[in-house]
Amino acid sequence: MSTTIKGAGITKLFGREYTKEELAQLTGTLRQVAGVRLLECADGKARGLRVADVYSGSGFRFEVLIDRALDIGAADFAGRPLAWIYPALGTPAQHEPQGLGWLRTFGGGLMTTCGLTQIGHPDEDAGEALGLHGRISHIAAENIRVVEEWQDGEYVVGVEGRIRQAALFGENLLLTRRITTRMGASHLLIEDCVRNEGFKPAPHMMLYHCNFGFPVVSPDSVLVMHDDSVEPRDDTARKDFERHSRLDPPQADYAEQVFFHRPHADASGMAQGALVNRALNFGAYVHYRSAELPHLWQWKMMGAGEYVCALE
Repeated sequence: MSTTIKGAGITKLFGREYTKEELAQLTGTLRQVAGVRLLECADGKARGLRVADVYSGSGFRFEVLIDRALDIGAADFAGRPLAWIYPALGTPAQHEPQGLGWLRTFGGGLMTTCGLTQIGHPDEDAGEALGLHGRISHIAAENIRVVEEWQDGEYVVGVEGRIRQAALFGENLLLTRRITTRMGASHLLIEDCVRNEGFKPAPHMMLYHCNFGFPVVSPDSVLVMHDDSVEPRDDTARKDFERHSRLDPPQADYAEQVFFHRPHADASGMAQGALVNRALNFGAYVHYRSAELPHLWQWKMMGAGEYVCALE
């Protein structure tokens, strides 16, 4: 395990502890160990998509999709993938906002943002047709800043920027987002603030679509949660409710199942859920403030070639 002792300026890497000064002497640049590389996709549907490659030095690495609302794409730890990836990822210009068109450019990834005025199935509100999961994940970020700096004895790396969802006579919402990790860490932190910059009330809905894939998701994996309550979405989920925390082998023609969880918050107001591959002793988790995010949806999709479990 690699870690940083907060406030002390001492980082544990590769089984040893190093001070800030020692790391400066041992490297030509700290990017040799941890940092951010700005890249651009050069082929296929995602051609032109800007990406920030963030790595912490512990074996933890993830992509931030700059032109997709600073969503998080592929991620891995020690060579093992964490995220589910699907070959539909596209640029904002390819977005089909009507109906289920969102799925045409949904590439999975560790975290896709849904909102900012609509989440869930297509619907209609006040005469406006609302597509699946809203528009925000197809809006490019602006005012991008790469973070590579010492803060309180920790070397922090990541990306921050702003994403605006606006329409004349409609909403004017600004999402300010900062995604960081630190040297030696095996987790990332997402800090979001949504502000209504218009002069009238605006609807607001938001969901973090965290998509985990093989080997985090496997027949050897289980969902670990401390729930106050959990309910199936529909009859399809209800018939398999007793097995909602177990992940099945891939199946042809599998019908997706969704379960509504109300996770228990600890004394500090934090809730969490984890997917653990017990055979590999490997997994991933989400840890978040329940005051702003009181619900968690489990999307269980055990289809062959569409093998994913999302904690939303």
